[in-house]
Amino acid sequence: MTAIPSVRLSRRAMLAGLASVSALALAGCSTTGTVPDAPAEPLRPVVPPDVLAQYAARPEEEHPVPAADISRMDPRFWRQEVENVTGEPAGTVVVDTPNYFLYWTMPDGRAMRYGVGLGRAGFEWNGRAHIAYKRKWPVWTPPGEMIERQPELEMYRHGQPPGLLNALGARALYIHQGNRDTLYRVHGTMDVASIGQAVSSGCVRLLFHDVIDLYDRVTSGAPIVVKAGNTVPPLAAV
Repeated sequence: MTAIPSVRLSRRAMLAGLASVSALALAGCSTTGTVPDAPAEPLRPVVPPDVLAQYAARPEEEHPVPAADISRMDPRFWRQEVENVTGEPAGTVVVDTPNYFLYWTMPDGRAMRYGVGLGRAGFEWNGRAHIAYKRKWPVWTPPGEMIERQPELEMYRHGQPPGLLNALGARALYIHQGNRDTLYRVHGTMDVASIGQAVSSGCVRLLFHDVIDLYDRVTSGAPIVVKAGNTVPPLAAV
C-alpha cells in the first residue's frame, strides 16, 4: 500500500520536470534577449522617373535588353550630363579610373558621364589611343593567354555568339594604338553590381543602356584617354 504514494510523487516530479523543460524550450524560441536580428537590407535611393526611363527595357534591340535595376547602384554612376572637367577637347572618350567614370566630351564645355567597371589588379591599363571601330552585338573571341588562364573558355576560341550573355554585351568599341590592336575594349555588361568596381580583365564596362548611348555618340577614330591619375603615360603593353 505504501508504493502508490511513491508512484504519484514520481509522476508529479516527472510532470514538473516536463514543465520545466517546456519552459526552457519556449525561452529558447524567444525573439528577445541575445538572439540577433536579421540584417536589414541596405536603403536604396529613390530613382527619378527621367533616370528610370534611361534604363528601361529596350525591346527594339536585336537581342531585347531588360530594364536595369539601378536602385542597386550608387546614384553618382547614373548617366548624366556634366561639366567637362577632363581637360580634353570635344569628341574624346576619357576614362577616369580612380573615380570609375567614363566621359564623352561635348561642345561648349559639357560632357556625358557614365559609371564604369574597370580592370582588376594585375590587368589595369592607361594611356592614349583611339577607337579604331565599333560593333553592335559583337562576337567575342578571348585572347589565347586568357584561355590559358581560364581553360573553360576554350569553347569560345573561335568566337562567342552575340547575345545578352556574350562577354562584350550589346556594343563594343575597339581600342588601337596606331595599327596595333591593344586587345582592350569598351563594352557592355548587365551586371549592375560591377559598376564602380575593379572586376574585368582590363576592359572598361558600362551597363548595356549606357554603352548603347555611348556607341551612338562616338565616331570611329575618336581619341581615347585612360587616366590613372593626373598624368597620362603611354598605353601599357598588352
